[in-house]
Amino acid sequence: MKNYERVIWGILLTAIVFIISVFIGEKIQLNNNFIPQSFVADTLMLILAIGLIWGLRKHVNYKISLPKFKETLRPMLFGFLAAVIISVFMTVVGTSLGLEIEIHHVFDVMSPLQFILFVFIYASVVEEVLFRGFLQNILTPLKDKGIQLFKRHISIPVIISALAFSLAHLNLMRSGAGAFFLVRTLIFTFSIGLVAGYYQEKHNNNAYAILVHMAANFMGVIAAFLMSSQAAGI
Repeated sequence: MKNYERVIWGILLTAIVFIISVFIGEKIQLNNNFIPQSFVADTLMLILAIGLIWGLRKHVNYKISLPKFKETLRPMLFGFLAAVIISVFMTVVGTSLGLEIEIHHVFDVMSPLQFILFVFIYASVVEEVLFRGFLQNILTPLKDKGIQLFKRHISIPVIISALAFSLAHLNLMRSGAGAFFLVRTLIFTFSIGLVAGYYQEKHNNNAYAILVHMAANFMGVIAAFLMSSQAAGI
């Protein structure tokens, strides 16, 4: 497979999997008070992503294994710091412009436990298997091309997968999210995507991308507990 074909097919198949998962996920109603509706779309996305990785295993060198704890500290730290810095920066920008600082709608419908299980853990795994595990890996032959950022080589596959991951969050428009919230989310997810992709490429292990993603979402865990305590009057 030629490099341009990898780019075209990688992006196209990733988009198809994402769109199908979201569309069908909305049609299948769980009617369960604990399991959120997003679980259906995420599960379908995971199944289809694994199917792509297996079906195109000749072109996708997917690897995942449990890393050594010491080797995970730096990736998780940078994932968390990136999330904090971007969130604080965009909040300051929004406040200075007199804009409303929206919160993600999941905090209105999920308890802290649900957030931990279905967003912090499950969604992190699902999204990283698709965007880094499949898309970034199918673009691996392009990894020597890229840019220098903070004295680090950020390859074309890392950039493309981060951009695709970010643009997928435009789906939040359907939940009625405001323009500034969307911009903040796009910048946030693109930045996290760069960090996740960089460490996956460095270690050739999808587990590192998942851990970076979870570290970035840890702010959400904190927010979920704070909002739950506030609602309970604690």
